Amino acid sequence: MDGMPPIVDQHSHGAVHGELGLGRFETHLAAAAGSTGPAPPGTTFFDSRAGLAVLRWCPPLLGLEPFCAPVRYLARRRELGAYRAGRLLLRGAGIGTFLLESGAPGGLTSAAELAHAAEGRAHEVVRLEALADRIGADCEGVDAFLSRTAEALHTAARGATAFACAVRSCDGRAPDVPEVRRAAARRLRTGRTGPTPVDQALVRHLLWSALGTGLPVQLHCRDPRRLARLLAATAGLGTDLVLFPGPGHHLQAARLAAAHPHVYADVGARPEEVLPEAPFGKLLFSTGARALPELYVVGARSFVQAMGRLMAEWVADGWCRWAEARRIAGLVAAGTARRVYRLEAA
Repeated sequence: MDGMPPIVDQHSHGAVHGELGLGRFETHLAAAAGSTGPAPPGTTFFDSRAGLAVLRWCPPLLGLEPFCAPVRYLARRRELGAYRAGRLLLRGAGIGTFLLESGAPGGLTSAAELAHAAEGRAHEVVRLEALADRIGADCEGVDAFLSRTAEALHTAARGATAFACAVRSCDGRAPDVPEVRRAAARRLRTGRTGPTPVDQALVRHLLWSALGTGLPVQLHCRDPRRLARLLAATAGLGTDLVLFPGPGHHLQAARLAAAHPHVYADVGARPEEVLPEAPFGKLLFSTGARALPELYVVGARSFVQAMGRLMAEWVADGWCRWAEARRIAGLVAAGTARRVYRLEAA
């Protein structure tokens, strides 16, 4: 869409280091397509919407024709080398600013590495569960664990742009001290034997602690309606919340964003369905990309195309003029994210 500003990607995880063979590339492509296990016999994960999108938009950034054969695309990737190919893809995505969730396993790029490769800006979003894992790995005793977690959270707040956590549900109150201590004790008993899910009582404790820092908090919840009481209870705290729903729940997230002044929502893959449900300044874009730099390209290009179609339809139907359509697209693509995450000051 003409006139679209450099996009702010409010949620991603970074790209892998090093070369990717066909097997590893397909593993990451499968995850993007929402699949696990091998592709059906006689097919590959290029036979998916995500795979078609990669072959449509990424080959020209590496000097190939669109929809070239997957084997030709991967050969060109190896020919250029992982670092150069990654740079070309990230710099061609149209994303100017990345909000990168820290603490993800798998040796992905840091915010600084991603910013350098993309010739853009990147800011860290601290995942609360990962913070608890780091502390619990070498901490003795509940008191020490809770004290060090609080200290780490406030230290992180000085350098992070936002916090993030996954919450299955929340009743609108912070857990009481005995509940938190029991959750911390469980964490310490299980944490030394390998990675384990962080207890939801501990997640809620960390969430309420993060709300006290004033930084925006990203809430990942499959059905955001289960957070309704939390959203109501946090209305006067001065902290913005951004909802990241699961597939099929973006409309509910948009309606909650419309109902609460401090709540915002990820626009998802179908802006034509979500934009009618909330003020345009309450919706933000993200790729959710992980591992493959191609997924940044696919996410951004798909969004720009969908917004262009939607705005053209609205202009044709007389809802707005093109100048207003471009302003609306710019809000969702970048303007609201710059305001919510205070990126101008950074």
